[in-house]
Amino acid sequence: MSATAAERLKRKEACMESSAYPMLFSPIKVGTTEVKNRVFMPPVSTNLADHGYVTEDLVDHYRARAKGGVGLIITEVVTVEPTYTYLPGDMCCYDDSFIPGWEKLAAAVHEYGCKIMPQLFHPAYMAFNIPGTPRLIAPSFVGPSYAREAPRPITVDEIHELTHQFGDAAVRMQKAGVDGVEVHAAHAHGMLGGFLTPLYNKRTDEYGGSLDARMRFLLEVIAEIRERCGKDFIIDVRISGDEYTDGGLTLNDMIYVSRRLEKAGVDMIHVSGGTTIKRGSAIPAAGTQQASHAACSREIKKHVNIPVATVGRINEAWIAEELIEDGAADICMMGRANLCDAEFCNKAAAGNADEIRPCIGCLRCLNGIMFGKRISCTVNPDVERDEAGYEPAAEAKNVLVVGAGPAGMEAAYIAAKRGHNVVLVDKQDEPGGEMRIAAVPPAKQELTRVIKYQYRRLTEAGVTCVFGTELSAEDIQRDYAGYEVVLAYGAEPIAPAFMQGFKQVMTADDLLGGKAFPGKKIVIVGGGTVGCETADYLAPLVNDLSPANRDVTVIEMTKTLAANEGGAGRAVLITRMLSKGVHVLTEAKVTEITEDTISYEKDGQIHTIADADTLVLAMGYRPNTKLADDLAAAGVVTHVLGDAQKCGNIRDAIGDGYKVACEL
Repeated sequence: MSATAAERLKRKEACMESSAYPMLFSPIKVGTTEVKNRVFMPPVSTNLADHGYVTEDLVDHYRARAKGGVGLIITEVVTVEPTYTYLPGDMCCYDDSFIPGWEKLAAAVHEYGCKIMPQLFHPAYMAFNIPGTPRLIAPSFVGPSYAREAPRPITVDEIHELTHQFGDAAVRMQKAGVDGVEVHAAHAHGMLGGFLTPLYNKRTDEYGGSLDARMRFLLEVIAEIRERCGKDFIIDVRISGDEYTDGGLTLNDMIYVSRRLEKAGVDMIHVSGGTTIKRGSAIPAAGTQQASHAACSREIKKHVNIPVATVGRINEAWIAEELIEDGAADICMMGRANLCDAEFCNKAAAGNADEIRPCIGCLRCLNGIMFGKRISCTVNPDVERDEAGYEPAAEAKNVLVVGAGPAGMEAAYIAAKRGHNVVLVDKQDEPGGEMRIAAVPPAKQELTRVIKYQYRRLTEAGVTCVFGTELSAEDIQRDYAGYEVVLAYGAEPIAPAFMQGFKQVMTADDLLGGKAFPGKKIVIVGGGTVGCETADYLAPLVNDLSPANRDVTVIEMTKTLAANEGGAGRAVLITRMLSKGVHVLTEAKVTEITEDTISYEKDGQIHTIADADTLVLAMGYRPNTKLADDLAAAGVVTHVLGDAQKCGNIRDAIGDGYKVACEL
C-alpha cells in the first residue's frame, strides 16, 4: 500500500460517518482526546488473561472489536495491587512487568483508530477467595450476603497506600500507550464502589458518614491520577446513577457526586445503575427494558458539562441513535452487542443492521466467568475469533443437513462457507426448530431475530433449503447417496406413560407451539427453565385474583427452580413468575395420575390435587435416535449434533453446529 493510500485509510478509520445513524457515528471529544464515534465498549470480563498478563488471545479479542469500528474500548477490570484477585483470568497492573503486554494491546487497537482504557479496580470484599488469600478487606465490617466471614475494615494508612497504587497503575498504563483509565466506583462493587455506597460504608472517620466523606477516597484517587498523568490523559469514572435499593445511593445523590467529579477534573462519567448483589439491577437480563439506566444518565447529563455515557442492554443501533439524539446520553456503551458481533459498528454505520449477529441479552457470555471459564456467546460460537476460526475445505463435498434448528442452520452455513455443496431439509414448514417454541414465553422475543438471521445467511451462502419434508433412512440412501450426512433434528419431550391418563394432558412444547390449549386450573410437572417459562406464559399479567385468571402450579422434584439458568436471567424469570401468583412446590414428586387427580409426595406425605383441568409436562427432553440408528445400521456415516445427540441449550446447539461444520 502506498503512503498516500495508507494515510487515506487512516483518516477514514479515524472518523466514521453514517447516513443511517449520523449521531451515533459522529466524533466526540473526551477531555482533550477526539474519539471517532460514540459507540464505546464497556468492561466485559473475558478470563483470557494469564495470571494477570495480556495474552495473544486478549489482543486478538480487542483487536477484532477495534477493527469492527468501536470508538473506544474500556477493558475488563485491571487490579492495581497483587494481594486480592477479582477473577482468575482478569488483568493486573501492579508492577512494571505488565507494561509490555499492554503496549502490544494498545498498539493493536490504535491501528484501527480506536482508543483504549483499562478499568482500574480493587475487588475488596468481592475478591475471589483463592487459597492463600488473607481475610478480605472492605470499607467496614459489612460484606455481601454470600460472604463466609465479615471483611476487615481497611485502615486509613491502607487507604493512602491504595490511593498511591491506583496512581502507580495509571502511570504504567500511560507508559504503555493507552488513552486513559476508567475508575470503577459503581454497583456497590469493589473498594471504591463500596466506600461510596451507604450499603457497605459504615465508617465514622473522615471516610464515612456523609456523602462527602464517603466520596473522599474516590476523589483522592482521581487527584492522584490527574497529578501524575497530566491533563491529556482521560479519566472516566463509572458510577451507579441509582442503586435501586432501599438504603442505597439515589439519583439525587449521584447528581451531586457527578458534579463533584466534574470539578475534580474527571473527563467523562459512565452512568450505570443498580448493585451486583441485587441480581438483574446492574446487568439487565434478556427481555427487560433496553437502555436500562438511561433515565439516570439523562438526568445527570443536565447537571454536568462533560460527556455522559449510558449503558445497559443497548444491543441495537437504532436505540443507541435515539438515546443520543434525545439527549439521554452523549455516548452509548455497547458491550454484549460488540461481543456478539465484532463488526457491529461497521455494519451499522454502513446501514446494514440486518447483517448484525443479534445479541439476545441472555448473559450466557458471563455465566461461566465466575467459575474460571473463558468468555462465550450463545449466538456467536467462536466469540474470540468472531466465527472466523475455520479454513476452506480441502475438498468440496455434498453435505445433507437434516434439521433447520439452531444447530442445523449453523452447520449448514459454515459448511457452505467452507466450500461444500449443502442441502438443508426439515420436516417443518419454516426454519427455527425448537427455537420457534422457545421464543413464545415472555421476554424471549429476541430469539425470533436469531432465526431470521440464521436463515438469511443460508440464502446468502447458497444453501438449498427444503421444508415440509421428513426424511427416512431409505429416503436419504436413495435421494442423497454419496452425501455426508449431518443430523440435527432436535429431541422429543419426555412424557411418561403413567401421566397420560389425565383428562387433558399436553407437553409444554405442544402448548407453546399452539397445538394444544389449556384450561384454567393448570399443573405443570417440571420446574426447570421450560416449566418456569411456561408458567410465566400462562399466569395472569396482573395477580389481582380475578375469576378470569388462570391458576398455575409448578411441581419440581429438586430444591431449585430453573437450576440450569444463572444470574440476572434466572432472578428476573423467577421473580416475575412468583409475582404473577404462580404456586410453587419444590422437593415434590408426582406419584400417581388418574383421570381427575394428580398426587404428589412432599415431606413424606402424599397430597392430591383434585380440581385441576390441565396437566402440562415440562420434564425435559430425550434425543430421538431412530433416524441415526437406521442410518448407522445401513452403514451410512453420519454426524449427530445438537439435541439429536445430547440435549442442551441454544448455545450448545449452535456451538455443535459450528464445530462439526469446521471439521467436514
